[in-house]
Parts: sequence; C-alpha cells; structure tokens
Amino acid sequence: MHFNPALLLDYWPLLLQGAWLTVQVSATALVIGYAAGIAVALIALMPGWPPRLVTGLYIETLRNIPFIILLFVVYYGLPFSGIRLPATFVGTLALALFASAYYAEIVRAAILALPRGQFESARAIGMSPAEAMWHVVAPQILRTLVPPSTNMTLTMMKESAVLSSITVPELTYQSLVVQGNTFAPFEVFAAVASIYWLIAAVIAECSRWLERRVGATQAGGVSRNTIAERYLSLVARRAS
Repeated sequence: MHFNPALLLDYWPLLLQGAWLTVQVSATALVIGYAAGIAVALIALMPGWPPRLVTGLYIETLRNIPFIILLFVVYYGLPFSGIRLPATFVGTLALALFASAYYAEIVRAAILALPRGQFESARAIGMSPAEAMWHVVAPQILRTLVPPSTNMTLTMMKESAVLSSITVPELTYQSLVVQGNTFAPFEVFAAVASIYWLIAAVIAECSRWLERRVGATQAGGVSRNTIAERYLSLVARRAS
C-alpha cells in the first residue's frame, strides 16, 4: 500500500470545479445570511416584547436544529408546498438561513456591548435612526464583529459539504465521484482536505486584512459628515 497522487491527475478539473462552486455557494450564503442577520438583530433590539419573541423563536429554532435536518426540511418542504427549485439554489438558501441566526446573535451582542445611551445621544442631536446606526453605532462595532463573523463564516463554509447529500455538485460531492472512479479514497480525501484548508486559509487572511483595515479606519483619517463630527465632539466634551 502506498500513497499515489498520480491517480488524481485526470480528475483535478472536476475537483477544482467543485471547489469553485463551494466558494460561490459560501459567498452567496454569507451575503444573504449576514443581511438577514442584521435585520433580525435590529428587530430584536426594538422596544416591546413581540419583536424579541419573534426573533428569539427564529434564532433558537435555527440554532437548535442540525444543519443537515434543516437542509432536508427546506429541500423536501418546498416541493411538498408545490415549489420546485434547483438543488444548488435550495442548498444556498438553507445555508444562508442557518448562518443568519448566528450572524444575528453576533450583531446583537456587538450592539449591546456599546455604552448605553450612544444611540439615544445621537438621536438627541438630530440624527435619524438610520443616521445614528450608520454614523455612530456601525463604525464602533465593525472591529468587534470581524473575529466572530470569521469563525461563523468558516463554520458555514465547512457545513457546505453537507449539500452533497442533496446532489449539489460542490467539492465533497465531486470528491465522492472521483473516489468512485479511482477507488483511491485516501488520496482523494487527502486532496479534498487540502483544498478545504486552502479556502479556509484565504478566508482567515481576508479577515485579518479586514481587521487591520477597520482598525486603521478607526484610528483616524476618516471623513465624516457634519452631524457625526458634532456627535463625536459632544462625546469628547462630555468625557473631558
């Protein structure tokens, strides 16, 4: 018995095709999931118990179900309701739903970690809720968001391997096809593990770049509108 990577030479295009689809599905689920997570977090922070109840049910339901079960519920539930969609579309949608619950908790925790009264102070000097969120809250939580969001994105990328169970031709699915043709499981899955590691390393490096970028932005040299400058001057005056 010996390790023979030459067996894979004819199948690298298939594996790379699967890796590219893994990247596409993960990136799409990241965008949709994060947008949904921000919306859920903002609704959860609204006054009154109904928003908290609804968002709490949404978050806890998605977090307490294994992703593969959520995937099957969506995949078989849509045709049961008369809606038939491609497997890749359904898999991406399920992955985005799964990630949105975790992203919502990350965003909510970051906003709650801000000193109390930031939002109200910004509103008191004339900012609209959207302006207060964009000019005061968002810049302060960006750096806090990056590390946990990166961890969740890595988890989501690895969970995308489950989409092979509904015939989405991503990396794991293609590796099973190659393994069936070569009868060389160790070589195939060692190569696939290396590709997943490479994708994760790129995501981690992008996260470090973003963290440095956000840190440099917060350190100074950023143009702000007059309302934000007024708010910051009031905060500095209060602190002194």
